Amino acid sequence: MITLHHCVSARSFRPLWMLEELGIPYQLRMLPFPPRVLAREYLQDNPLGTVPLLCDGDIRMTESAAMCQYLAARYSPNELDVPVNDPAYGSYLNYLHMGEATLTFPQTLVLRYTHFESAERRQPQVATDYSRWFLARLRAVDAALNQQDYICANRFTAADVSVGYALQLAEHLGFKPEFAPNVAAYWERLKQRPAFQRALQVQHEAALAQGVPTVPAPDVR
Repeated sequence: MITLHHCVSARSFRPLWMLEELGIPYQLRMLPFPPRVLAREYLQDNPLGTVPLLCDGDIRMTESAAMCQYLAARYSPNELDVPVNDPAYGSYLNYLHMGEATLTFPQTLVLRYTHFESAERRQPQVATDYSRWFLARLRAVDAALNQQDYICANRFTAADVSVGYALQLAEHLGFKPEFAPNVAAYWERLKQRPAFQRALQVQHEAALAQGVPTVPAPDVR
């Protein structure tokens, strides 16, 4: 059975959402955020001390976008993934990895220099610069949604989960009012998906059951 190591609303929400979309059995191990500080024993499972960690038999993965690609290809061929012979395949891979590499990365720097660093180490100018960087790159999502309801292939795919988490993080950081109309409508569509709603409920209930704080990781101070 798949085991997912997860902090509330951290990047590990991507594979959690995917697992709920797929409807396959899994075990959810909740960790306090940041686990490398508050759950030192976790370093024995993942020396990086980061989430997610996904274990599927002998397979161990630590990159959330890669997990989306893996789960879609292995457990929902031609449903949540896009076949290699589909004209949308390149676009699918592009947006799937854009969700992390282009859209989440700048927000992590905003989080670091506004939330996570001690007061004397915070850097407001860095946070401002990377906030602008994120919003500028969100234009690519806006453009992709001009002619379709989802990011590629004219249907919901794992790429939407990847990009969707970046928008979830952006909402935590207060960027939602700056979303273009296409992006705002898209984000609302994603949030209404039953699997997204289940993932929110599952992480909350699991955190309570496992004695882990329910505060979302992006809101930890």
